[in-house]
Amino acid sequence: MGHLGVGLLLRWLRAPRCVGSALLWGERVAVGGARTYSSTPARDELQGPARRRSYWRYVRRLVRGTPEPPYPHVCQVGDPALRAVAAPVEPAQLAGPELQRLVERLVQVMRRRHCVGLSAPQLGVPLQVLALEFPEALFRACAPRVREARQMEPFPLRVFVNPSLRVLDSRLVTFPEGCESVAGFLACVPRFQAVQISGLDPRGEQVAWQASGWAARIIQHEMDHLQGCLFIDKMDSKTFTNIHWMEVND
Repeated sequence: MGHLGVGLLLRWLRAPRCVGSALLWGERVAVGGARTYSSTPARDELQGPARRRSYWRYVRRLVRGTPEPPYPHVCQVGDPALRAVAAPVEPAQLAGPELQRLVERLVQVMRRRHCVGLSAPQLGVPLQVLALEFPEALFRACAPRVREARQMEPFPLRVFVNPSLRVLDSRLVTFPEGCESVAGFLACVPRFQAVQISGLDPRGEQVAWQASGWAARIIQHEMDHLQGCLFIDKMDSKTFTNIHWMEVND
């Protein structure tokens, strides 16, 4: 999940193989008829106008080669990786170097982008892995009235592998959300008041967490990513907002 309103309020392995059913990153494979590699559009008619790569980008690509997942950037809406259903991580991969590298990259990008959650598909990896963290600094950057209204509480880093979700309180609460994969936009989205997420940690240990309020919203947002679902699929479309609209009119 991207900023989910928090950051927006501040400024609005290579593995060329399959292991069982889990698809390892770096492999250009088809999922649901769409290739899960960022450089390939899902449908030709949705490519948009052709863009010429700048000379410096050309040189960078020549020197560094083609980028491979897990990317150091967040994939943007339109990338087929965001619409594929993520595969479970196989037991043989737990505690392995590829999974550890993925987790490290997730945390690195999440913290660099000042967001509160990030999933493996957002880095181009079609696996059921997500990271969640609401540090004290981001919490304190929110106005007290916002913290209270949205039931915000800081929480430490939590990483889940092959997570499952159970609804504890089915009351729907609606607040604005944003997403690093739909950069520059937010909208109101209804979410369950309280949920439980359970799964494995990166070492293969069983973990579970019951959360309510803002934390529950973050969990639901990231779990949606593992199903190829974005917040724009559940939003109130009339609230869809470009966070820079006032700057354009200024």
